[in-house]
Amino acid sequence: MDWLRVGAFALLIFYHVGMVFVPWDWHVKAAHPDPHVAILMLATNSWRLALLFVVSGYASAAVFARQPSSAGFARSRSARLLIPLVFAVIVVIPPQPWIELMFKHGYTAGFGHFWLHDYFRFGALDGIILPTWQHLWFVVYLWVYSMMLALLLLLPAGVRSRSARAFERALAGPAILAVPILLLALKTFLLFPGADETHALVDDWAAHAVYFPAFLFGVLLRGSPPLWAAIRRWWCLAAVLAVAAYAVVAMIEYRYPGEAPLDDTLTALFRGARAVQGWAAIIALIGIADRWLNRDAPIRPILTEAVFPLYIAHQTIIVAVGWWLLPFDLPNLAAFAILVAATAAGSWLFYIVGRSVPWLRPLIGLVAKEKGRPEGRPFPTAQ
Repeated sequence: MDWLRVGAFALLIFYHVGMVFVPWDWHVKAAHPDPHVAILMLATNSWRLALLFVVSGYASAAVFARQPSSAGFARSRSARLLIPLVFAVIVVIPPQPWIELMFKHGYTAGFGHFWLHDYFRFGALDGIILPTWQHLWFVVYLWVYSMMLALLLLLPAGVRSRSARAFERALAGPAILAVPILLLALKTFLLFPGADETHALVDDWAAHAVYFPAFLFGVLLRGSPPLWAAIRRWWCLAAVLAVAAYAVVAMIEYRYPGEAPLDDTLTALFRGARAVQGWAAIIALIGIADRWLNRDAPIRPILTEAVFPLYIAHQTIIVAVGWWLLPFDLPNLAAFAILVAATAAGSWLFYIVGRSVPWLRPLIGLVAKEKGRPEGRPFPTAQ
């Protein structure tokens, strides 16, 4: 699961760099967006965040296993998630809305004036709510789900055990694929048809309908031999379904790029294929990781520790470098390569500097340095 988390974040960097070049709305855009980039983006769009919530649920179960107290779990998760969230909202994120305001709305004040006079207005400026958590909405949602889990953990152990066994029976065998896909279809076609995610927490029920169950699935998965047995039995079929579903999505996007209208039949086919792809890809990736990545390597502890700091820093770097590149009017491929390299290097530097300064460690999502721990020895992580 550590390798999955690292891999999912690596894809996230490429995905967010891709947002500069796809016609979809974002903070800053290339001079010449290419609609065909959307075909590549849709390869991961339906499952990448749900996978991160599954992995985070799995890690949360591991945290609780080490500290089996609901109150202790809530305190641990709050410290680990809220401290870096507040730090990032105040220090790391502000360049993103400043650049977006300049790019989209002709804002002319410098960054210092923006941060001192406009950013902390607790209201809207040209339709952008300030201050903002931007891409760290994931951390907000993860904290809320963790607090809901803490409440569930107050239930008697017998109740929790019986509930877990009931969910295991419901997801046994091929139901590991069929049941979640049916639930995604229910969400897509009946509960929230056509709804977009807002990432504003309080009005984002279409997202919660996917991400909270994914988080709980990860929690249940950690101690569930029946679920692991089902994944090992059915991940190959899941991989086939994921690829086939993506082929449908890609063909429709290729034939009707961008905002080209779809008739009702194609709309239903597109959304249904995304529902299949969204869950089948997750089961396939967990099965692949279990089959080929269930082994350690010296670099794993460092990479797993680095994921949270890199996540905090990466989007601000993308937006800033993307804005800086605009006057050069580079070919999209060249700009993409520069953005990937700059984001990887800048995010890694953010992590290296932060981990070496004791008072910065908790601010960027790392555990405090323990006295007597040898230099270079990796610190335990869980997100």
